[in-house]
Amino acid sequence: MTDWLSPEEWQAVLLSLKVALWATVWSLPLGIFTAYALARWRFPGRQLLNGLVHLPLVLPPVVTGYLLLIVFGRRGVIGSALADIGIVFAFRWTGAVLACAIMAFPLLVRAIRLSIEAVDPKLEQAAGTLGASKPWVFITVTLPLILPGVLAGAVLAFAKAMGEFGATITFVSNIPRQTQTLPSAIYAFLQVPGGEASAMRLVIIAVVIAMGAVVLSEYFSRRIARRVSGQ
Repeated sequence: MTDWLSPEEWQAVLLSLKVALWATVWSLPLGIFTAYALARWRFPGRQLLNGLVHLPLVLPPVVTGYLLLIVFGRRGVIGSALADIGIVFAFRWTGAVLACAIMAFPLLVRAIRLSIEAVDPKLEQAAGTLGASKPWVFITVTLPLILPGVLAGAVLAFAKAMGEFGATITFVSNIPRQTQTLPSAIYAFLQVPGGEASAMRLVIIAVVIAMGAVVLSEYFSRRIARRVSGQ
């Protein structure tokens, strides 16, 4: 593949993999916690939290990117304070991680939430009656049972992060070798004469990754269904 892709194309693929991996890793703990809260807890503002989690799915990605720029930009509400201690997101690859994590978060939470709801609460209650604390019940009972759902959500989140464009280009721009991810590179190649071949090669890679993610997600979903049915 190194001979098939030019150095610029290869750099975009590597950066996309890096961004997608870190976006998935950093959002996974919060995604599991949020999914568990929505699936098991009843509290004021639960529907509001559910709406906020799924908001990136219905908002135009450019709007999400603009909001990130307002909040986490160098002069943003939070970004200015972070910049004072040397943490900068806007126009950095770390900002691409943040944008991709936010855009992929709804898919991650939904997959994990469905797997948690498929677990019989009586199993957790039985472990609690034996003296296990709630965190220990989750680690030893719930988490092993929902692991296929966690993996399915992580795969979908990774694929979504790989394909994220609108929020990313708005928040971190399209800087070669710094913030130019795979979708941004495809867009850039299509803007210059003779760039169609490079764009097509990156499109093929994007399609392969997306199809692989769908296949893996379906596999883990079937694992959940078989576990629920007791097969």
